[in-house]
Amino acid sequence: MKSVLHFSLLLLGVSAILFAQKVQVTSDTMKAYENKKEVHFIGNARVSKLKDWVHGAEITVYFDENNETKKYVAQGDVTFELHQKNALYKGKADRVTYLPKKSEYILTGNAVIDDLINKRHVDGNEIILDMTTGNANVRGDRRKPVKFIFDMEKKGE
Repeated sequence: MKSVLHFSLLLLGVSAILFAQKVQVTSDTMKAYENKKEVHFIGNARVSKLKDWVHGAEITVYFDENNETKKYVAQGDVTFELHQKNALYKGKADRVTYLPKKSEYILTGNAVIDDLINKRHVDGNEIILDMTTGNANVRGDRRKPVKFIFDMEKKGE
């Protein structure tokens, strides 16, 4: 009975935290682990906030000791769409980690981002995207170097 009560309190805490920030997570299955302070959303998992969304086979939400969201980790054919004032990012990766306190996305494994507004494309092994500044740090290696593709505007246009 005690574990059911703790589980219920954890779910209420998760719901209150996610709802207060207007974040929605959906999936086929959910498993909450109070002692680990994490909730696993398994099967067709999607987390969304306003126009931004991340979709993957599984999304795990991690909480700190104050039950505040520490990070989200999506894995398994992850796709996403992220909106900024002057950019619209669409992309994919094997794994995407979002750190809400830093407003930072870390894409690992076959990471690709297309900025549809500015017509830019970047891919590499790992991309760290700072949503506050719009800066990106991209890593590749000899077998798969960083690739950056962009349109050059003609002068006078």
